[in-house]
Amino acid sequence: MGGRPDEVLAPEDWLTDVERARAARFAFEPDRRSFTAAHLLVRLCAAAVLDTDPARLTLLQHCEVHGPGHGRPYIEQAPSLGVSLSHTRGYVCAVAGAGRVGIDAERVPPGPFDRLLAGRALTERELAAVTTNEELIRHWTRKEALIKRGELTIDGLRETDADMAGRHLLEWTAEGDIVVAVITDSPAQQLPLTS
Repeated sequence: MGGRPDEVLAPEDWLTDVERARAARFAFEPDRRSFTAAHLLVRLCAAAVLDTDPARLTLLQHCEVHGPGHGRPYIEQAPSLGVSLSHTRGYVCAVAGAGRVGIDAERVPPGPFDRLLAGRALTERELAAVTTNEELIRHWTRKEALIKRGELTIDGLRETDADMAGRHLLEWTAEGDIVVAVITDSPAQQLPLTS
């Protein structure tokens, strides 16, 4: 699922205390709204897969280094369900499903080709083929989705092509300049936002 933060019709009281604290740290209100909406939307996605009330689902994250609120998200009531979320200012998206899942959304930067980002994110083979910011962001979102699946690290971006062999890829463009990539173990479909 994906859409504008104001399209995610879910109450903020679903959020955990950790999520509320993280949301409060955003300096700009649009970023806080996007963070909050993405965390609510992932519950809606999980509830659709589990056929349950999203208000009953608790989203948790824990990282050995950074503690609660960081690391790969999971649903407390269904820890084996794969969930992932992403937000960029003005757009949020989430995915839930069997196995490993990953989702990322990024805005395509206007202007000339961003060679600095390309040099940080693309392999030599990808650099030779990618010539526009839209192609660059398409590769970037795929790689971010692979990171969220636990298959790639930020440090490995330049060494690993965004290869989809053995995985399912669903992509779309939103709001005219936002590229979304979803990578799953089984075929996925985009669903409309529901409350």
